[in-house]
Amino acid sequence: MEEVETATSGSREILSGPLPFARSYQMEALAKAIKQNTIVFLGTGSGKTLIAIMLLRSYAYLLRKPSRNIGVFLVPTVVLVPQQAEAVAMHTDLKVGKYWGEMGVDYWDARIWSQQVDNYEVLVMTPMILLNALRHRFLSLDMIKVLIFDECHNARGRHPYTCIMTEFYHRQLQNNNSQLPRIFGMTASPVKAKGSSLASTYRSQILELENLMNSKVYTVVNESVLAKYIPLSTPKLKFYEHLDIPDALFNGLANDLKSLEKKHESALQESYIAKSAADAARRRLSKLVSTFSFCLSELGVWLAMKAAESLSCDETDIFSWGKLDVCAETIVKDFSLDVSKVFSTYIPSGQRWSIGDDLNADMVAGYLSSKVIYLIKYLLDYRVVKDLRCIIFVERVITAVVLQILLSELLPKLTGWKTKYTAGNHSVFQSQSRNIQNEIVEEFRKGMVNIIVATSILEEGLDVQSCNLVIRFDPSATVCSFIQSRGRARMQNSDFLLMVRSGDTVTLNRMQNYLASGDIMREEALCHSHLPCGHPNSELFKEAFYRVESTGAVVTLSSSVALLYFYCSRLPADGYFKPSPLFEIDKNLQLCTLIFPKSCNLEPVSVKGNIKTVKQLACLEACKRLHQIGALNDNLVPDIVVEEADAQELGCEPYVDDRANYFPSELVGHCENNSTRSFCCYLIEIQRSFEYNVPLHHIVLGIMTKLELDDEKITFDLEVDKGNLSVRVKYVGEMSLSSEQVLLCQRFQISLLRVLFDHNLIKLTEVLSAYNSRKGYSIDYLLLPCSGPPHNPLVVNWKCVSSVIFPYEKLRDHNTTCYRPKSSSCLVHTKNDLVCSCMLENSLVYTPHNGYVYCITRTSDNLDGNSLLRMRSGEVMSYKQYYKSRYGIDLCFERESLLIGKHIFPVQNCLQRRKKLEERESSNSSVELPPELCVIVMSPISLGTIYSFSYLPSIMHRIECLLIAINLKKLHVDHCTQNVIIPTAKVLEAITTKKCQEKFHLESLETLGDSFLKYAVCQQLFKTYQIQHEGMLSLKKDKLISNAALCKLGCDRKLPGFIRNEPFDPKVWIIPGDRSGQYTLDEEFLSGTRKIFNRGMRKMKGKTVADVVEALIGAFLSTGGEYAALSFMDWLGMKVDFINIPYVRQFPVQPERHVNIKYLESLLNFSFLDPSLLVEALTHGSYMLPEIPRCYQRLEFLGDSVLDYLITLHLYQKYPGLSPGLLTDLRSASVNNDCYARSAVKAGLHKHILQSSQDLHRRIADTVHNLEQLSLATTFGWESETTLPKVLGDVIESIAGGILVDSGYNKDAVFQSMRPLLEPLVTPETLTLNPVRELTELCQREHFTREKPVVSRGRNVTAATVEVNANGVLHKHTSTAPDTKMAKKMASKAVLESLKKSLA
Repeated sequence: MEEVETATSGSREILSGPLPFARSYQMEALAKAIKQNTIVFLGTGSGKTLIAIMLLRSYAYLLRKPSRNIGVFLVPTVVLVPQQAEAVAMHTDLKVGKYWGEMGVDYWDARIWSQQVDNYEVLVMTPMILLNALRHRFLSLDMIKVLIFDECHNARGRHPYTCIMTEFYHRQLQNNNSQLPRIFGMTASPVKAKGSSLASTYRSQILELENLMNSKVYTVVNESVLAKYIPLSTPKLKFYEHLDIPDALFNGLANDLKSLEKKHESALQESYIAKSAADAARRRLSKLVSTFSFCLSELGVWLAMKAAESLSCDETDIFSWGKLDVCAETIVKDFSLDVSKVFSTYIPSGQRWSIGDDLNADMVAGYLSSKVIYLIKYLLDYRVVKDLRCIIFVERVITAVVLQILLSELLPKLTGWKTKYTAGNHSVFQSQSRNIQNEIVEEFRKGMVNIIVATSILEEGLDVQSCNLVIRFDPSATVCSFIQSRGRARMQNSDFLLMVRSGDTVTLNRMQNYLASGDIMREEALCHSHLPCGHPNSELFKEAFYRVESTGAVVTLSSSVALLYFYCSRLPADGYFKPSPLFEIDKNLQLCTLIFPKSCNLEPVSVKGNIKTVKQLACLEACKRLHQIGALNDNLVPDIVVEEADAQELGCEPYVDDRANYFPSELVGHCENNSTRSFCCYLIEIQRSFEYNVPLHHIVLGIMTKLELDDEKITFDLEVDKGNLSVRVKYVGEMSLSSEQVLLCQRFQISLLRVLFDHNLIKLTEVLSAYNSRKGYSIDYLLLPCSGPPHNPLVVNWKCVSSVIFPYEKLRDHNTTCYRPKSSSCLVHTKNDLVCSCMLENSLVYTPHNGYVYCITRTSDNLDGNSLLRMRSGEVMSYKQYYKSRYGIDLCFERESLLIGKHIFPVQNCLQRRKKLEERESSNSSVELPPELCVIVMSPISLGTIYSFSYLPSIMHRIECLLIAINLKKLHVDHCTQNVIIPTAKVLEAITTKKCQEKFHLESLETLGDSFLKYAVCQQLFKTYQIQHEGMLSLKKDKLISNAALCKLGCDRKLPGFIRNEPFDPKVWIIPGDRSGQYTLDEEFLSGTRKIFNRGMRKMKGKTVADVVEALIGAFLSTGGEYAALSFMDWLGMKVDFINIPYVRQFPVQPERHVNIKYLESLLNFSFLDPSLLVEALTHGSYMLPEIPRCYQRLEFLGDSVLDYLITLHLYQKYPGLSPGLLTDLRSASVNNDCYARSAVKAGLHKHILQSSQDLHRRIADTVHNLEQLSLATTFGWESETTLPKVLGDVIESIAGGILVDSGYNKDAVFQSMRPLLEPLVTPETLTLNPVRELTELCQREHFTREKPVVSRGRNVTAATVEVNANGVLHKHTSTAPDTKMAKKMASKAVLESLKKSLA
């Protein structure tokens, strides 16, 4: 690919058709391409891409949206995708999409591809992406109007270019499809073969390409046409004399190399490495030996040593020969390190010697080969060139690596030149990342790098201009490679050096043929340009295929193998086996039997055919059968890929976190002040568990409608500083009040509660003047003091209700019930007026001098203003003197008796958990007040009434919440046909989150509900999808019970509005009847006539909604049983039942031949009706015997859920008083792989697992040995310091699943059978927390700073560092383990122990 030239003015024209700066030959090529399919054969740098862009501009009118037509630009390598896409975007107004494999396109479905077609008009991609999209029928040829093939000479053999043309284009051409795309190919050489000077050879290859591409080659007559525009480099043959390194040196090194190879092969044999890993390590050792031998003979000892050094460094990963076992990796790295050490002993050392000081001496000694020496000399010939830009092409990546090391050491001190290397992915070596490649080329363009040592990536990959020297260190393998590498030198007077060994006539002849090839190919292309295209001779055109009629998706004989392996790669696997088909080939019978992995529910496939293609035939037949059973969908995509895409789409649906905040309609009224109103009355009885000298009074709650309580009594407790309060609410009858009485009641409760909240009168004046100004709906109910005996609670204390005096000024006539004779001795002076002293007893007064409100209980018998007051300092003064000195007030009536009172009671949140506090003296102490300083606010009102009303905000908030829970309950009842009665308190618990900081919250119910939901869904999926593998079942389960799915169900049922997600704050509690404030109450209908009110929007996370859904399931389950829980799930929209669907099993096996049935039944205390379930439950996926058609994965899926549910239910029922969160801890400590694995070893089940993995066998043996060192008395907890093989835990779950199926889904049978294996089960007393959790809680409790764990991952090992700053002392530990979870656990455990020692 060459960089596209732009107009010199820099302007960009967005039109159809040609560009104004196009050259004559480009215009000629464009005209031909518009008329017919064309392959443009022009040299590198001639502007072929610009012709393609002009062709796209000519077709732009067909591509622009809303058209579904597209143009497709194919490029052979990923690095070309962004470059060509940017070129198209620069010179057209078309929308350009870019696609390559790392974007995950292999997992895209028809929906995503359809979105791409909707969004883009030109799609630039690598060819395999288009081929797969066509095969799966995500795209079709008839929607592609222009199909461009960059570097189309690659269309050979089974290249994706070839497959696109043979599988799709030519088949549709045969069917006379008129909607085929315009084909446009680009190449610098239509021939990609090793050099031959015969014109007939070139002719046949050009015709073959033309026939395949159904296109004719366009080219210029000769190079002189291009020479007007493009500088051509001058080819120069450079001959070098080959000089072998000294025989003695070579033989010594070769022998050392063999000795080291034998040493490390012995190390492999002595290690406990699996055979597959050992074989892979041996192959790598062999390749390393071959690499070092090549370096010795071709490059010299010094460069061979540098190769070994490079390959022994952990930080370098040049080779990509497959991942190895950690032990095998160490052995291979050690081999390279040992080789580098041995090679270094043959090279001089010391500061006085360095490589390159004497090049001839280095060559004679064998440190550098003669070829390398000559390369250095050729480079130095160009040191006079200003701004050298040189590319050295080599064949091997290791050559590029070590040459860069050498040149970087020599050239800076000789010339100042900087060297780097770049390598592609056309070898067994690790390719550089595209970012690194692009950075190197950019540095080369800017002159920061002068020399790049490169493999073929710079022949046909990254675009590099400004190059004035190209050296072929290794000869080009093909004429195409020769032409492309020569074309990289595009600067004026540039050179193209071809290094040829003296006497190598074969290479010399090949280079000379390459030099003449351009003219020959042009001549042959022009001579036959008039001939029409014929049919392609490719065998791919004739091969068998399977086509899905409904979609047109196709799998061919050659593509079937990849599709089958791709399907198998998506099957469930673990670290001990990878699902893949097993082939048994009988060459005599020409028969191939394909055995599917055990998680694929298909009988083996047997086919006969040509021995060369019989394996492919078997794969094609397997793909056909997989499609027939639905394992491949109609686009021939594995079902699990489709399911994953659906699940991902569900998880990506946007969630709006602004959610309603419901308020019960029972406590809401409409402002109607002109009529008599009837109230349903409920008595709020308050009892306390502690002694206190202030009495508690019952209170009447009056509301407009009777509550739907289902004969329930509302009872709950409150926590206060001194102990507990018990609250009981019961219905006591109805009461009718006139509008005047209602206003009086509202004025009373507003005044008293406002004063209790504020402890002053600042807001009260404002509230009382505007409390009736609100129109529409408002929070409207009555809270009234009682009088009379408890059995007659409807006797409202109207005297108290009428006690509000504030803001009246003249009070002398207010007291109409005074029992004392009117005399001057009874009258006292207050701030309001001269009043009778009885008005001050049992009153609420305000003292403006200090802004406080007091409860007055009596008048002092012996204290007045002249009485002495002892200060805290010990000083004694009269009350009159005190008020003068403290407040500057002169008492006028110092002989009047002082009033005895108390500070007003604080309104507290009595719903939060709190520690019992010692009674504060100040809160219970009396105060003495001169009457003349007091403003009477309310009279008469008893201290007990004020005290009782201080608890009402907490009481009413709890009642509000209970009513919300009742409303939610009724929603379900309206839907439910069964009579399911769930206690309101349980529903309230389920909708209360931990953030509320109350005595109860949803966590225990959430844990229980989660386990039941998981079991209910798993058993239904297991029975419904009897041929689906565990991976599909797990995906379907996750899609149904994921947080996103549960949140959506909850939101659809308006659950967020019911959720309590914030702690109660008395300050924002709205006083009933107070209509002066600004708050929202929007009417909302839940269902039919059932309505509720929304107090406004609040933020709520989706996970919170999902947690509440699970907790509600737990609430229904814990009180109403499984069918109540299923009923609630049905109301949510989750259709799950426990109908016993027959489990159809095709398991023709003799169980006794594989496992010891009698022993295992005795161990499990369970007799199987179908013993083959036990065989299935013990069969690992690696056990590939055809007579056992399934492994344990499906039963494990079922057993995992039933054990989780049974253990969680057992813990919940056995320990009913557990605090929230403790059930979760008990469950976590009991239901995990380590616990199950330890149980399996304790019961000896590991001896009965059917598996054929050496790795697994070794891991189980190591685990058994390690566990023997520990006590197996308990199987729960977190003691294990290594990750136990998941297989051991899996068989516990799969056996539980087998028992469940065999017993007809009798969960009791499962628990009775499995419980002895799991005993002793964890108890609250034996519970130990996970070290990670315990460390977190310790840091929170002690206010230590815990840093986020630092995790680094290596090959098969993870290191985790945990750090805690405990008041300036750093506690830090790093642990390594095979997985992140275990590494964090071990590091946390070490830090926790260190912290506990420091705190002891």
